[in-house]
Order: sequence, then C-alpha cells, then structure tokens
Amino acid sequence: MEVTLLGTGDTIGTPAPGCDCETCERAKELGVERTRFSVHVRNEFTGESLLIDFSPDFRQQFLDSGVALPDAGIVTHVHFDHLDGLGNAYRLVRDLPVHAASETDPVTGKSVAETARERYDYLDTVTVHDADPLEQIETCGFEATLVPVDHPPLVCYGLRLEDPETGATLALTGDTSFGIPERSRDVLRGADLLLADAIVPASYCQYHPKGGDHHDAEGVPRTFGTKHMTRTGALSMAEALDAETVRLVHCSHNFEPDEAFEDPLAVDGERFEL
Repeated sequence: MEVTLLGTGDTIGTPAPGCDCETCERAKELGVERTRFSVHVRNEFTGESLLIDFSPDFRQQFLDSGVALPDAGIVTHVHFDHLDGLGNAYRLVRDLPVHAASETDPVTGKSVAETARERYDYLDTVTVHDADPLEQIETCGFEATLVPVDHPPLVCYGLRLEDPETGATLALTGDTSFGIPERSRDVLRGADLLLADAIVPASYCQYHPKGGDHHDAEGVPRTFGTKHMTRTGALSMAEALDAETVRLVHCSHNFEPDEAFEDPLAVDGERFEL
C-alpha cells in the first residue's frame, strides 16, 4: 500500500490567498503547501489507485505528485473541500465508482451518497455506490470501512483501509471533533498509519466564538469549537487509537511559523509505504 498525501490543508489551505501572516510567508520560503484535503492510495498488487476525498485542488495535486488517476474513490462528507473536486473526473476518467455513506443526514434529508449522486449527475462516467457505515466494502483490492465521527451539523465519516494481502492498515479520523464514538474508535484502532484532523493548536481556541471542548486532565481543549480536533486532541486521539505512525492533517495557517511545518504536522506530497 503506497499512501500519498495530496492535500493536507483546511478549507483555505496554506499559504492562504491574500495572506501575509508569518506562517504563510514561511510556507513560501520553504516551498511547501497544504492544499485542500485528499489522499491517494495505490495497491501495488492490483495496480489500482483509490482516491479518498476529491479536493477542489485535484488538477494541481495530480500534476504535482505524478500519481496515477484514480480507479475508484471514497467521499467522507459533503463539504466542498472534500467533494467538489469530483467534477475533475469529467473527460479524465472513463469509469469511476465512488463510494459514500448511505446514512440519511437529518439536516439535509439526504445521505452523502445521494448528495454526491445528485450534485454530479452530469458525470456519466461516475457511479456513486451506497456504503453502509461500519460495514466493510471492497474497492481497488482493499477492504474499506466508513465509521461515523463527530462534525456537526452534518454527518461525516472516518475510514479504515486494509490491504488483505499484507495486513497493512491506513486509518483516517475524517473531519471531526474529539467526540468520536467508541464503536468507531474500535474500528480505527491499531493502524500502521493514522491521519488525524488537527486544524489548530489548542491555544487558538480563545479566538473561536464557542471556545474549545473535550478538555483533557490539564484543561487543554481537544476540540476547536465543535467541528475539529486541536493538535492536542489529535495527538490524544492517536494515542488512544494506538497508531504506529501519526500525521496531522487538515491543518490551518493558524499554527505558529516555528511549529507549523514540524513533525507530526504533514505537508503535501508525503508518501508512505505500508
């Protein structure tokens, strides 16, 4: 299993357009980027490639990384920075099965699969398949399981991806607060590589209208507002999930420049052989 982090940033990415903050300037100096979130996984046994989430930066990510276009995809939720890159399938792929959760969102009245299917109904090369949360599906020779996480107000899912040939396992928390249900944690536990949502340092919660939540024993917030984990929260979650290797993703430009590009915060283009 070859994992390439195509996009490791939040909704606006780093460097952010029109921003001259020290962190964005530092990214330019280093020549690194965090574009909108997407992960490419290649199965070396079947030669197939799976794309997890379709970033609006799809075109540039594939040009920069040189990885193969996807043979299939998985969508974790319907926010534009994870779904709207699906339009790039137009004239680039001949047949693209896309898997998304079948669970009806009480806010939208539709599942992630239904939303993707309706929003991109003009893409006759794309077929959206319903996947039941916590039920295993097969795609690109991998065994994949979508797990419910906590990203209000919409439903959102993390993912466990396992290679049955080698036992290699990739886990993603998805966009989530620290409040991941225990049943989902059980599925995500013990991965070779965990990609954990860490949008800001915990200290930045003072700037959120709702502050922070899920405080640890020292009173440090592990959730920024209600939707995303802080760096502290992501590392606490990684420890609870007993991951061998951890990379923090969906990172904003609100980290201090001296820590923004240091381990374990990921940047675009990182690759892992599992």
